[in-house]
Amino acid sequence: MPRRASAGSLVRLCTLVGGFLAMAAVACSDARQAGATNASERQGSGPVRDTAPPPAPRDTVDSLEAAQRGTVQDTAPRRAASTATRVAADTTRRRSGLLGPKAGERHMAFRDAGSDLDSLWPVKGPAPLPGSILPAKRIIAFYGNPLSTRMGILGEFAPEVMLRKLDAEVAAWNRVDPAHPVQPALHLIVLVANGHPGPNGLYRTRHDSAMIEKVYGWARSRNALLFLDLQVGRSTLQHELPWIEKFLMRPDVHLGIDPEFSMKNGGVPGRRIGTYDAADINYASRFLANLVDKHKLPPKILVVHRFTPAGVTNARKIALDPRVQFVMHMDGFGPPWMKRDTYWRDIKREPVQFAGWKQFTKAKNDRPPTTRAEILRLWPVPLYIQIQ
Repeated sequence: MPRRASAGSLVRLCTLVGGFLAMAAVACSDARQAGATNASERQGSGPVRDTAPPPAPRDTVDSLEAAQRGTVQDTAPRRAASTATRVAADTTRRRSGLLGPKAGERHMAFRDAGSDLDSLWPVKGPAPLPGSILPAKRIIAFYGNPLSTRMGILGEFAPEVMLRKLDAEVAAWNRVDPAHPVQPALHLIVLVANGHPGPNGLYRTRHDSAMIEKVYGWARSRNALLFLDLQVGRSTLQHELPWIEKFLMRPDVHLGIDPEFSMKNGGVPGRRIGTYDAADINYASRFLANLVDKHKLPPKILVVHRFTPAGVTNARKIALDPRVQFVMHMDGFGPPWMKRDTYWRDIKREPVQFAGWKQFTKAKNDRPPTTRAEILRLWPVPLYIQIQ
């Protein structure tokens, strides 16, 4: 990868979809756009051998063909939530304006605002094992790639500037919620979905080990966690997870997976929204759990991005395991009311274990930004905050 020659972006475009009177159309539908330029240099320790089955050729893993992504509109039909009775009650209240731009302080994503879904949280699950980070702490993670100024704050600034900003964010969250001490983290995109098939037809590019080690060093300098994020394109988790196993064997390295760029049903990344099923997510969880057992590690954290109902199917079938702490991460953007709508629809309605919240630093994405105080009013309260 080049040091600064590539510029990619992961930008989500939100659109208000459908009347607030119907269960099938819940206020917020996000869309994403990202783009990048090609680059001419390579950085790292050399190409990584791809183990894709024949006839796919060996991957040019560290080529810098960046993703060319178009605007993506969520047109998936709305699915009924598994907690049908509670959702029906919430839908009745929604007719009184408790979702959408007029909900105000009574928005049903907030605690004690009249939502029957409040009782579903906290989720009844396995007790935390020794070494677990959640729920005792809150994770504040800077997201992106150091080779792109447009994919997130992780690459937008020089390393020391970025790390000082992380320090300031950690201090701010510790002030507003000292009951949950902050665990800092860097969330690195190591597998980038492409808008072109590449030599093996998998629509994704791997970044090399040298870059991962560099960011891992930055994380270590702040006693921070490192999350490795996968956008698999037309590849699979089964194919890509073994490639990063040597990093996941470390006790302070965890995993993020992005359904938006999992094109298991065909299509080109960036031209349509991808999906994961509970079966895919359970595979990733078992992979991590096996590493915990094999290497005597503390529990791993698995972050799954979500900003559409169809982005994660059969969420109720996601299996909890004490060796893996699961975060369903609300990945949309927009004004605060719109993000709260998405949070209610995709996180609160379909409880799994822990909740996450995406906070953008650009005014064009979050206008105005959701304040920390407003985030803390959400129920469930997010314990993973990703800053892009």
